[in-house]
Amino acid sequence: MAKNSNPTIFENIEIIDAGAKGKTIAKAPDGRVIFLTNTVPGDIVDIRTGKKRKAYYEGTAIKFHTYSNKRTEPVCKHFEYCGGCKWQDMAYEHQLAYKEKEVTNNLIRIGHLELPEVTPILGCEKIYFYRNKMEFSFSNSRWLTFDEINSEEEIENRNACGFHIAGMWDKILDIEKCHLQEDPSNQIRNFIKEFGIENKLDFFNPREQSGLLRTIMLRISSTGEIMVVIQFFKEDTKKREALLNAIAKEFPQITSLLYVINGKGNDTLYDQNIILFKGRDYIFEEMEGLKFKIGPKSFYQTNSTQAYELYKITRDFANLKGDETVFDFYTGTGTIAQFIAKNARKVIGVESVPEAIEDAKQNAQLNNITNVEFYAGDMKSVFNNHFIETHGRPDVIITDPPRDGMHKDVIEKILEISPKKIVYVSCNSATQARDISLMKEQYKIIKTQAVDMFPQTHHVENVVLLELK
Repeated sequence: MAKNSNPTIFENIEIIDAGAKGKTIAKAPDGRVIFLTNTVPGDIVDIRTGKKRKAYYEGTAIKFHTYSNKRTEPVCKHFEYCGGCKWQDMAYEHQLAYKEKEVTNNLIRIGHLELPEVTPILGCEKIYFYRNKMEFSFSNSRWLTFDEINSEEEIENRNACGFHIAGMWDKILDIEKCHLQEDPSNQIRNFIKEFGIENKLDFFNPREQSGLLRTIMLRISSTGEIMVVIQFFKEDTKKREALLNAIAKEFPQITSLLYVINGKGNDTLYDQNIILFKGRDYIFEEMEGLKFKIGPKSFYQTNSTQAYELYKITRDFANLKGDETVFDFYTGTGTIAQFIAKNARKVIGVESVPEAIEDAKQNAQLNNITNVEFYAGDMKSVFNNHFIETHGRPDVIITDPPRDGMHKDVIEKILEISPKKIVYVSCNSATQARDISLMKEQYKIIKTQAVDMFPQTHHVENVVLLELK
């Protein structure tokens, strides 16, 4: 997409809607759609276009004539620059309305599906400080604001610990206070940053692939347990131990203090050896008396409180009587499978990540659940005739695929065995709509309900109950 070399200015344009990926929508005088990122529906603005295609423009509001009554004051000082909470300037009840609208529109327009009366979206009680996991990156050349760039003052300290600027892989916005994870998250991150500066620990430079301090991962569970994982780019025993000992002394409440030495080109941890420094190498999440052991590589829904609500809706939609065989596809660490197990005869979970399946098996043992089985492998390969012969035909399938949705071979196999019910949990209602449209000849939608897991963002989960016609 080429940049528009002659940007157009449109004056007095009303923002009419919020669309996919958190962008807002306006109509240009020529009828084309304009996508923006710095407005709220109801604003009346002047727009400068940045990119242009045949069907639409991308633009930025450069002057506000009228502010929308849907607006609210952002609570975070980093809001203008941080891409993490793009809807923080929109009042929460309007965030919910646009999320519900997006889900419904996707099911109708993409899937061409007939919907029953839509159950209202379930919002979050906590609209800030709701995440149980955060990751922060270090940089020795932090992103500068326009005011800093234009000032004549020399900026001595360019070290940062925070988030990547949207679209800039090598630029880190220094974060003083993040409103997404409860304390002591901010205190731990700021302590590590200040210790690093005072003790001359080199912050990472992604372009040069140099430095010592690379990333922090912080988990704070619903049980109050804390995990901290520090990623170093190289081993420097003296400096590493000095930092880790200082963290342990300052924050004795940390349950699990770990580190990793990662000198490869990217900072993903899943192929790395993570080493325990102090405490134990896991923390616990808890839900309805069930305990889930969470390691540094474990997947767990990042909003613990709302995950409980999502799973209750899933269980309610499945409406199990106790004699059913249930297949739980894309089971992750088996949280849904174990959550519904007491209501089913048996539950079979399948997941492509072997480490997640090991977690699932350990957690089932920990919770004394004996009617669940877990299998690792690619879904379209595992879910075959032999699998069905081994475990029997399911009465209910629960599926919670990644954003890309289900592979068409998986959908074909589901249609072939025709379970009575399918509960489809999705983090992307567009691919959910596409998948359900492939099943609409055999299945009808009985219920659909959106669940907001991520306030201040455009992301939304949706649960659909399908029953065999």
